[in-house]
Amino acid sequence: MSKINLKALSKQELEAFVLNSGMPAFRTKQLLHWIYEKHARSIQGITEFSKDLRDKLSQIAYISNLELLERPVSKDGTEKFLFGLEDRESIESVLIPDEDRLTLCISSQAGCAMGCRFCLTGRTGLKRNLKAHEIADQIISVDSRLIAPRKITNIVLMGMGEPLANFENVVEALWRMTGLMKISTKKITLSTSGIAPKIRELAEKAPMVNLAISLNATTDAVRDYVMPVNKTYPIATLLEACRAFPLATRRRIYFEYVLLQGINDTPDDAQRLIKLLKGIPSKVNLIPFNAFEGAEFERPDGSRVLAFQEILVNAQMTAFIRKSKGQDILAACGQLKAKYKG
Repeated sequence: MSKINLKALSKQELEAFVLNSGMPAFRTKQLLHWIYEKHARSIQGITEFSKDLRDKLSQIAYISNLELLERPVSKDGTEKFLFGLEDRESIESVLIPDEDRLTLCISSQAGCAMGCRFCLTGRTGLKRNLKAHEIADQIISVDSRLIAPRKITNIVLMGMGEPLANFENVVEALWRMTGLMKISTKKITLSTSGIAPKIRELAEKAPMVNLAISLNATTDAVRDYVMPVNKTYPIATLLEACRAFPLATRRRIYFEYVLLQGINDTPDDAQRLIKLLKGIPSKVNLIPFNAFEGAEFERPDGSRVLAFQEILVNAQMTAFIRKSKGQDILAACGQLKAKYKG
């Protein structure tokens, strides 16, 4: 009989496992605490249990761990974690330092099927969806390797994959983050390329985390070209879903806009963006394109980026230019690929 991976079980499934194994119900709370808060890597590491109980439990169950394959560090302090999964697929997570914040960018899929033309991950294609515990385990694996007082402060689902294309596993992972790992919903941001029906469903089924939309164009013609998802869910449909998304007081939707030289970075684009987002509580993150080998786009020069931002700010919009970190280790936005020799 194969052993049961305790980390793969939901809270309800773990409760059933504990009862079926003849243990008292309070063991569930202890297991959840050791797995998600104390980051136990094995059943033998749960020192609150007697050695006899640990030995018996180890005969029928185990606690899985992501395998750290590589951990390159950028000159700007950004760290990239290449993790191996149990089936030999691999994913990448990125740890980004920024003043008083330490943000972990995690993946929701191994590879990606969305095919955005400015993103290296899309060129690998989709290998498979990540399971809920593999998504949450990126946080556990990185956090357990940090030396105090360093601690992850923010989580962004902006790594490999489209979170809403792996909806059920992502929602379960979000509940684990907020309920079992005690991470505030204000500190978690989910980014989507724009699967409109799932945006509505997210509001109904997931904890109320921050929502980010990867927009990247102001006309359907351009967005069709750079983001194939737009052919199914065009800009008007996407923004309708955004307007219907319930926001808590003072919360906004983040709109990510990758600036591509001569494609979507003109003053006319900036003016159209203002009109498109009118009435939506929003913040715009401008991301100058991060180049990679074989890319068909170019990064606009700084003056064009500043001019684009100035038009938005003059229209009373909140618009930031996101600093690209980790480019020298291919850890910047759109550069993740997770290749290794197994």
